[in-house]
Amino acid sequence: MSGPGRFVRVDGVPLHVVVEGRGPVVVLSAGLAMAWFDWDPVAARLVAAGRTVVRFDRPGHGLSAPAAEPPTAAAEAHRIAGLMDALAAPGPVTVVGHSIAGFHAEAFARLYPERTAALVLLDSSVEEAPRALLPAGLRTAAARALGRALTAVGLPVALGPAARRATVRASRTGGADPAARDLVRRCYRTGRVWRGALLENSRYPDMAAEVLALRGTHPLTAPATVLAGHDGGTGRGPRRWLARQAELADRLGARFEAAEPAGHLVMLDRPDQVARAVLTTSDAAQPRA
Repeated sequence: MSGPGRFVRVDGVPLHVVVEGRGPVVVLSAGLAMAWFDWDPVAARLVAAGRTVVRFDRPGHGLSAPAAEPPTAAAEAHRIAGLMDALAAPGPVTVVGHSIAGFHAEAFARLYPERTAALVLLDSSVEEAPRALLPAGLRTAAARALGRALTAVGLPVALGPAARRATVRASRTGGADPAARDLVRRCYRTGRVWRGALLENSRYPDMAAEVLALRGTHPLTAPATVLAGHDGGTGRGPRRWLARQAELADRLGARFEAAEPAGHLVMLDRPDQVARAVLTTSDAAQPRA
């Protein structure tokens, strides 16, 4: 299990980051409300394979400070670039995005092609025709108000760690939450993490639409892999999810792979396969001058 790392200020926001290993750089960004330690099994394998692994918590996640502004895909791509600058990390880098962070990782690869060695989308969010029923400003205001209200009544303190563990169990095929209890309490008893997740989720359709627009203006030049989790179910839901992930890979010109059995938290259920996919994709990158 990894402990806390250090803090790096990017665009005025202190970000919590853990850097381990030596070699080509791999940046890992987890999904909504997840933290740096959810990458522990994958990070250990990548470090052993000769990679420098950078894990960071987005604003309002893990141990990072709250977000100053609602997120956008471009701003999150800029945040990754700013973090690499602050760390003086050699590039280009392989960027790995899980779930909603798939939007951020793809935006980085499209907006910073010269800094991208490879792209891996891990059970990434995918929206073929994103739309929102309410204006972005109204959604953001509602998310902030709800976050303040939940914090005021003490819900994060009372239920935060239990809610985290229940969510992880429901999102895996391989068992319970392996995260250290002290780290879970430190992160999920705070209203900051609940508010951060609500704020990020409120802008989900906007980020999906933003990435869709980027596909028409900024070509993807790095080798890419879409790795989808599949729990082995034969129902319509699991089959449709795999099909959508395969269609995403086809649209991106990416390699497609299914991790089975795995829930949404593929990095916990199939860390060996995730690490292999990252190494295979980064090894496919052409040497850059």
